[in-house]
Amino acid sequence: MKRILIILVVLIILIGGYFVFTNYSAPDTTSEENTSGVTEDVQIQDTIVGEGIEATPGATVSVLYVGRLEDGTVFDSSEAHGNVPLTFILGEPGLIPGFQIGVNGMKEGGERVMAIPPSLGYGAQAVQDTEGKTIVPANSVLIFNVRLVSVEAAATTTSETAE
Repeated sequence: MKRILIILVVLIILIGGYFVFTNYSAPDTTSEENTSGVTEDVQIQDTIVGEGIEATPGATVSVLYVGRLEDGTVFDSSEAHGNVPLTFILGEPGLIPGFQIGVNGMKEGGERVMAIPPSLGYGAQAVQDTEGKTIVPANSVLIFNVRLVSVEAAATTTSETAE
């Protein structure tokens, strides 16, 4: 009886999570800066809305994160890297597009859950560890819990400030 109750609770949580993710989408990224023609959305849910500086393309951002597969398996996290925040320039190559889309528009101190479709994640490519073990299967939806630790606004050039 307990086993059935536990299975029922887990199913309800999974269905509820799916419903939440299907009702939230990332900020509009179809501007001139994103000309890739991507049509699928990153699904987002802000769990804490930050009150600091907003992350915009060109800004240097630092985040703490946990990356999971849909079944809950953790495939990467800041904790696995000594709890050192991941720092990157928003919009620069080097991270999967869906992660950057999901961080765009967050404010310092904010926390967000992002569901990234395969087309904006690793796609048909499986990710393996150094021993050849698959840690992210091909065509996986990626779920990230992200906390935006800091934002350093993009430096403005003289020509931008003169306009």
